Amino acid sequence: MASNTPLKVIVAGGGIGGLALANGLRRAGVAVSVHEREVRRTDRLQGFRIHINPHGSGALAELLSPELFATFVACSGQGGNGFGFVTEQLSSLIDFESAETASAHADRDHYGISRITLRRILLAELGDAVHYGSAFDRYEHRPDGRVVVHFADGGSEVGDVLVGADGGTSRVRAQYLPQARRVDTGIVTIAGKYALTPSARDRLDPRLLAHPHSVIPPSGCGMFIAPHEFAPPAPGVALGSDGTELTPGFLFDDTQPYVFWAFAAERDRFGVDLSALDAAELHATAVRMTAGWAPELRRLVAESDSATATLLPIKTSVPIPRWTPTTVTLLGDAIHSMTPFAGIGANTALRDAQLLCRMLVAADRRERGLLDAIGAYETAMTDYGFAAVRTSLSTAERAVADGRLGRMMGKLVLRTAGAIPPMKRKMFADLGA
Repeated sequence: MASNTPLKVIVAGGGIGGLALANGLRRAGVAVSVHEREVRRTDRLQGFRIHINPHGSGALAELLSPELFATFVACSGQGGNGFGFVTEQLSSLIDFESAETASAHADRDHYGISRITLRRILLAELGDAVHYGSAFDRYEHRPDGRVVVHFADGGSEVGDVLVGADGGTSRVRAQYLPQARRVDTGIVTIAGKYALTPSARDRLDPRLLAHPHSVIPPSGCGMFIAPHEFAPPAPGVALGSDGTELTPGFLFDDTQPYVFWAFAAERDRFGVDLSALDAAELHATAVRMTAGWAPELRRLVAESDSATATLLPIKTSVPIPRWTPTTVTLLGDAIHSMTPFAGIGANTALRDAQLLCRMLVAADRRERGLLDAIGAYETAMTDYGFAAVRTSLSTAERAVADGRLGRMMGKLVLRTAGAIPPMKRKMFADLGA
């Protein structure tokens, strides 16, 4: 980057982290383009409810316009703040009610929101900065220090910085840090959705509608349950750049309230080759694996639409030693992909976006050198990012561990914390931190 020219940032990948970064850069006046492999803004409709913790909400409050952040808060699902741990017989171990977990500050609170809704909000003000059907292919450094990014459709773009935000299978990472690996943990989950029609809602235990729960059986497996409700239709709280109202709960074609569940265990425990099963067979397997559980939990799994059953192999990145900074860098799952068990993947990506935005804005304003700014970002990001990877993997391994004694001790700790308010508040503050 010449000393008298503005910075140009190219972001490969239009997921949560990349779009959040682009919002922050545009608000600061930094030129940015986002290249998304999907052809249309409505193509990426996968995903369920996600938990945004204070790291994530703080990042969104800084990177988004005040109007869009207010939209995020308004669109957050009901029941997003509480959390509970129960046994497989639905006996409560500890319960964090929403009133106990709510913060007086919107940018330091916990939220539950559909991944689809969040992505819609992140796209609302980016307009033509997002290029669809533009999949990253490769990059090269020019003699003047700038980066030429080539795309699969034959196009290319020149910028000062390339940010790989293209997820766990990142092609930017594969070229830039080929030594960085992402491995299978041996843990798999079968996930599904219980549609909350009026009659189905009446059949479900109300406790399962209050807020998310983690189910802790005696050993060898676990389950995560999260309701996703939507506020009643209300006047639009903001306008997207395409002129479409953003109303609370707007989810393209995913407006039906539901309860998401995910049963996890080591692959061998299922006794079948899960990869060979179709959705109906995966659903039947989850029903079999929860036999003997409380009737309320068995009903949740058994009465879910079998077509929603999905196999999710659990993978994790392997931390690597710090590298020498260049004008290519990575963000989110592209560098520190982690298991979903600690609920911190999206929040860590948002934390990346916040910090990288600050550093790039400082470089654009000549407050620090570009490589120095990227190096400062990577130093901090690899510390907290790989720490999150290790925390998440440890959480996953504990969730499917066979040791009954360890489970008993863990349940005792939860019950004890539930009886001691200061200990309980500290425990919730650490959830998804």
